[in-house]
Amino acid sequence: MRTALLLLTAFCGLSASAQPQPSAKKASGYPPVLSGTKAATYLKVGETDLKVWIFEPTAPHPKPLPAIVFFFGGGWSSGSPTQFEPQSRYLAARGMIAIVADYRVKSRQGAKPADCVADAKACVRWVRANAARLGIDPERLAVGGGSAGGHLAASVATLPGLDVAKDDKTISCLPNALVLFNPATVLAPFPGLDLKGFGAGLDKDMFGCEPTAISPLHHVRQGLPPTIIFHGKADTTVPYSTVAKFAEVMQAAGNRCELVGYEGERHGFFNQSKYAETLAATDDFLVSLGYLPKK
Repeated sequence: MRTALLLLTAFCGLSASAQPQPSAKKASGYPPVLSGTKAATYLKVGETDLKVWIFEPTAPHPKPLPAIVFFFGGGWSSGSPTQFEPQSRYLAARGMIAIVADYRVKSRQGAKPADCVADAKACVRWVRANAARLGIDPERLAVGGGSAGGHLAASVATLPGLDVAKDDKTISCLPNALVLFNPATVLAPFPGLDLKGFGAGLDKDMFGCEPTAISPLHHVRQGLPPTIIFHGKADTTVPYSTVAKFAEVMQAAGNRCELVGYEGERHGFFNQSKYAETLAATDDFLVSLGYLPKK
């Protein structure tokens, strides 16, 4: 348990680390300040209004448009939707609707990771349910995130259950594509994978559910959306071996899953040393899906 707590502490600090931001707020800034966006509440839990901030293209584009929803990192404990503001502004300028989402976290609402997954599923369902009003093509809806947010994006695509009770489950929360940055994809022991205490030390009380119920790798199946993963090979918070196993199992199930590894890079690198490089690769991936025009 001590190992797990140390890892989660590192998860919180590194995944919400400093990064390039066009807004006045830092990545850890909360509540968010996101100029030029439209805000909406997608879910109310008690006294908490969970919001999304919507970045629309400034140039005219024929609608409906493809969209992407981003979930921030912070170890399910902290963080801010501003983390993916730079990527969102870029993708909106390229012709997509980009959305950054808030969700409950431990430091603000006493949430457990299972609650975070429920919020993420509710968010994707809300976007799809309101697609016509928002000018979004519900069949071209990507979901992305970094670190714990990458876990949420992968969870929305893979995990059964863990839904908000009042969700309309007739509306699918399955994304049409995944864009993952150093995501946690393995949170329980898995055959042939040495977790070195990472997944094995996390328990039901910490997660709010059984570890296997919240571990994306354990729920990989055929028919999952095309996925790209960016991960540092020197990442000690979320070891590269875990995401490599996820990619291997995804591919074995017949799913498109591209893993882009970066030598010497540690956790949170995607908004620091390799920001431009990972953004360019994200662009190429979305072009390959027909979500963005070729440059």
